[in-house]
Amino acid sequence: MRAAAIFGLGSSEKHLRPFQANSEANWVIGLPGSSTEADAILLFGGDGTVHRHLAQLVKLQLPVLVVPRGSGNDFGRALNLRSIGNSLAAWRKFSSGGSNVRTIDLGVIKALGSEDEAAEPHGHYFCCVGGVGLDGEIARRANELPRWLRRHGGYVLSLLPVIFQFAPVSMRIQVPHSEQADRLVEHSAKPTVLAAFANTPVYGGGMKIAPQAQLDDGRLDVCIVSDISKFKLFCLFPTVYFGRHLSMTEVEYFQAERLQLETERPMDVYADGEYVCRTPIEVSVARQALRVIVP
Repeated sequence: MRAAAIFGLGSSEKHLRPFQANSEANWVIGLPGSSTEADAILLFGGDGTVHRHLAQLVKLQLPVLVVPRGSGNDFGRALNLRSIGNSLAAWRKFSSGGSNVRTIDLGVIKALGSEDEAAEPHGHYFCCVGGVGLDGEIARRANELPRWLRRHGGYVLSLLPVIFQFAPVSMRIQVPHSEQADRLVEHSAKPTVLAAFANTPVYGGGMKIAPQAQLDDGRLDVCIVSDISKFKLFCLFPTVYFGRHLSMTEVEYFQAERLQLETERPMDVYADGEYVCRTPIEVSVARQALRVIVP
């Protein structure tokens, strides 16, 4: 068997040694150029590292094992790969001929603005959660923190200074007609603090923004937080860790195969903690786009 290893920030070949010790695979460092060059890919890193390689991973269609060594590791968490030990056990099973490979969906964000659309006409894949509004500002600030600080509560630390400064933004969201899927109808148009579209239940280091999301149901779970008082917004975020925010009247939650989102002025869009593009955008699902090795 041939295996390729990709290293994100803070990872190196020394982290590969336990996987080499339990396998007779021939190893290549770096992303394969074609699917004939490897039988599996090990990716050492977090959500951002996964995000940056998704387009090529989809093209290769090789089984991918995530080894969670990033600051958030929400994608690994969604795959029940919560530790390096979990990944090592999954690799042992796979390299011994196990059938522990799962095919999952990915989200796709396509910019509808002329500049971004021309730069990436087919859109940007994301594995976890994308968002517009307060979430984007938090992600931007978190990315400016030192890596060790991001790994130990960076999202929460970035939340606190933003939450009392961010003003609601008028957002218009359109979703497919219930009987005519190719026709979009207006779902909402109102001042909004946050709009998140999720492929996995968690983001931000374990926050259950979309507790009902599944990786293979062909849908995105959409969570919208409308205009809300600063104090109530501050109180909302601790409940997100347990998925209890859905009971609040200012929170709307639904599923959609695709949607379009516009804001009164162009706003940054982030996904998997990484900057993607600016609004307006179309968000959709790429069904069964990625093969992953699971425990």
